[in-house]
Amino acid sequence: MAREFATCVEYGLSLSKRIYYGKEMTPAATAAMTRSMSAKSSDVAESYFPTAVMAYAVVSEPELVENPDVPSYQPYVHGRCEPPALIPLQMHGVVTMEIDCCLDHANVCFSGAWRVHCIKGNSKCDVRIAVPMGEQGSLLGVEVDVPGRSYHSQLIEAEDANYKEKVSKGGNGRFMRGSVYTFKIPQVEGGATVSIKVIWSQKLLYHEGQFSLNVPFSFPAFVNPVGKKISKREKILLNVSSGVGKEILCKSTSHALKELRREVGKMGFLYDAEVLTWSSADFSFSYNVYSKDLFGGVLLQSPLLRDIDDRQMFCFYLFPGNNQSMKAFRKEVIFIIDISRSMKGGPFESAKNGLLSSLQKLNPEDSFNIIAFNVETYLFSSVMEQATEEAIIEATRWLNDKLTADGGTNILVPLKQAIKLLAETTNSIPVIFLITDGAVEDERDICNFVKGYLTSGGSISLRISTFGIGTYCNHHFLRMLAQIGRGHFDTAYDADSVDFRMQKLFTTASSIILADITVDALEHLDSLELLPFCIPDLSRGSPLIVSGRYSGNFPDPVKISGTLADMRKFTIDLKAQKTKDLPFDRVVGRRQIDLLTANAWLSGSKELEQKVAKMSIQTGFPSEYTLMVLHQTLKDEKAPETILIQDVFNKINPLKKMDLPKTIMLGNLCVGFGNLTATAENIPPGTEETKSSEAAEMLVKAASNCFSSSNSKSFQMIPRLFFSVIFLVLSASFPISGSEEKEKTLAMIKPDGLLGNYTERIKEVIVDYGFSILREITAQLDQDSASSFYAEHSSRSFFPSLINYMTSCKVLNWIFLRIFPMPKTKKIVAFVCVFQAFRQSFDSGPVLVMVLEKENAIADWRSLIGPTDACKAKITHPNSIRAMCGQDSEKNCVHGSDSLLSAQREISFFFEDVSSVTTHRYDMFGSSSLIVKQIQHMMSYSSW
Repeated sequence: MAREFATCVEYGLSLSKRIYYGKEMTPAATAAMTRSMSAKSSDVAESYFPTAVMAYAVVSEPELVENPDVPSYQPYVHGRCEPPALIPLQMHGVVTMEIDCCLDHANVCFSGAWRVHCIKGNSKCDVRIAVPMGEQGSLLGVEVDVPGRSYHSQLIEAEDANYKEKVSKGGNGRFMRGSVYTFKIPQVEGGATVSIKVIWSQKLLYHEGQFSLNVPFSFPAFVNPVGKKISKREKILLNVSSGVGKEILCKSTSHALKELRREVGKMGFLYDAEVLTWSSADFSFSYNVYSKDLFGGVLLQSPLLRDIDDRQMFCFYLFPGNNQSMKAFRKEVIFIIDISRSMKGGPFESAKNGLLSSLQKLNPEDSFNIIAFNVETYLFSSVMEQATEEAIIEATRWLNDKLTADGGTNILVPLKQAIKLLAETTNSIPVIFLITDGAVEDERDICNFVKGYLTSGGSISLRISTFGIGTYCNHHFLRMLAQIGRGHFDTAYDADSVDFRMQKLFTTASSIILADITVDALEHLDSLELLPFCIPDLSRGSPLIVSGRYSGNFPDPVKISGTLADMRKFTIDLKAQKTKDLPFDRVVGRRQIDLLTANAWLSGSKELEQKVAKMSIQTGFPSEYTLMVLHQTLKDEKAPETILIQDVFNKINPLKKMDLPKTIMLGNLCVGFGNLTATAENIPPGTEETKSSEAAEMLVKAASNCFSSSNSKSFQMIPRLFFSVIFLVLSASFPISGSEEKEKTLAMIKPDGLLGNYTERIKEVIVDYGFSILREITAQLDQDSASSFYAEHSSRSFFPSLINYMTSCKVLNWIFLRIFPMPKTKKIVAFVCVFQAFRQSFDSGPVLVMVLEKENAIADWRSLIGPTDACKAKITHPNSIRAMCGQDSEKNCVHGSDSLLSAQREISFFFEDVSSVTTHRYDMFGSSSLIVKQIQHMMSYSSW
């Protein structure tokens, strides 16, 4: 996905460059439209991958590309862009960042504005927004403002019935490489300004007593406006709180910060500058919270207003300090590395490099072993080996020469072997380091086995750290296994970051300076909730932070005890202090949600899942049990001027009266609980299958694009076209496994829908929910056509009324031919009769018939329109189309096919035998033959 995104940006830049040329200087168009989606070099892909918040015009039709400031420009490329090109938009005005740091956490609020500079002024396109976030970033909120409307985000429970059906098909947003979130804003006009505000959280890195913050803030040169002197201003406000009452020492910064204030444990900085070009470097800042010795504290806080939990909150922390005399424990490490087929290539090579680099960090007195596994297990040695230079060289040779990635995945067997090898450990910390990219069916059994072993009074105090690669592994299983084993967990979403993140995790997991930590105060608290439930060790590579809830009185001071590397006991008294200004929910919210989600996964507790969902909504941190949506609010909407017009307007258009916000589904912002199917099929991490039908369509469009230009170079593409045709033939004969065809269904807006002015609103909803409108006609049914269409209801009591409601004919000609030649007195009587007839049959008239297409189209359309009875729909499905537009079970505004056979029959009824149905433009005065008969009947009794 990331590589395709970068390719689309590269193509978009080629497409957009033409807007800076005059007619005589137009570059050749062939290179742009004949691009290949084959693999490109990593450096090219990286150069177009977003490194700061960005906005892109999504272009499917090249003819939309134009400079709104130069109307005379004419496009020179024709055809369709498949997949759509992404043209980076240009930034304008002021870019602002507000950053708040506390303990090991940072909150970032970014604001900026982009101009849709590359699209015709009278055209529209979607705008894709990309949000790169720093270390372990979590998207907390989004606000987008475009002309005429604005959007704001909200977290909702995943079980919400109004959204559940749509969410199962995936949302508008998606992650790339685990740290860049993208989503679309629909149909923004060319030349418009898009204002974006994004809030996210990220973790501060910690190394040798120093905290480091790195925020994506590097903008590529092509976001700078060209040809105009436009003011550019950057503003960064940074607030730092140590949270521990210790002095902060600033070490380095990437931008020229001015100190605003300094207090004990708190500092404020500002960067404010007019710039010629936007920042080309990430914002970085590092600082020390200085202390020679190990130190810590306990923070207490009352529950928040409207908190879901009325218990008190606590957080205790330990920092390793800068005392180098505190030695780390001797280590006995077993690396368990996944060598299943899905690891083949980049993931396996990166994991090997990370493992070998970790071996180099061992001291000669440490010992190690390696167990490789797929469905079988392979041991480097039958015993633990001392970490000598010769042993590490031999291990390197074994990894490179003896192992190849192949086969399936079995984690439990190598885990049991590792525990057995470490059974005789003394005076050291035994560490198991598990590396995998897959999910397995017995994950809960593995957790329960390890938990049972560690609580059964075994001879060793085992530590387990886990490392996941990609999104197919179950991150919550790996986190739970690390929590049970008092270890650490981390993940890499792409092969390029595996080596670095593995080394970082191993450094943290293997540099333990204080083990078997206990807190005496916890024994005297009521209703205690401790997260994580097993207190981890204190390492040189990371501060220790434990939080939770309690009832009762928290003792002061708090005694912390543990074991040092020389096996001596260590005790420290920490002062408990109440705090009001510390944002507890932001500092520990993400950590608590992750740990509770792992607990909910292991226990299968629905109650715990609901608690996580409520906590997620309260704190703003996404979870597996919540979804993010964007609510639309319309601006400057012109209201009817008179009370009479307003009253009529509200009666015929209740959707406008209700002013319901349109919702864009972003979906779930978490990684899920693993993918057993992808693991079983050994699909490499990050790989996405291309559907055969889509692949074929891409080749056809690419081929057609090759010949759309008059440039003779196009004919160099003939060999590619030949192979494209061969591919299509083979695809038709041998369909790719797992391919899915989109489904078609028939949708109809009935007479009350057309006459009620709901048409455009309903069509907008159709498009917003992912349907494509393939064909549409406006039709008027006669008695025979309507009876044939609704034949399945012919035996029902409502059938005559239904046919009467659905049928119509043209009465306008009859009125002109029969009434206007009449004498004045008779003409008045005739018009009164016409009015009476129209009043009795006002709800009959034309229908709008559409063929809709998407995956699962039939069921999704039926779900969207709601129950047949509109009165019932208003209660059970208040957000459905029938609830908002319909009146009762007959006048329910819309129709939808209820099965595949019905859809085929109804589509062919209108679109394969069109002669049986009269079609024409909307005719608000078209009336049924019944109206004519009523007029004739009433006129026959009138005095002429």
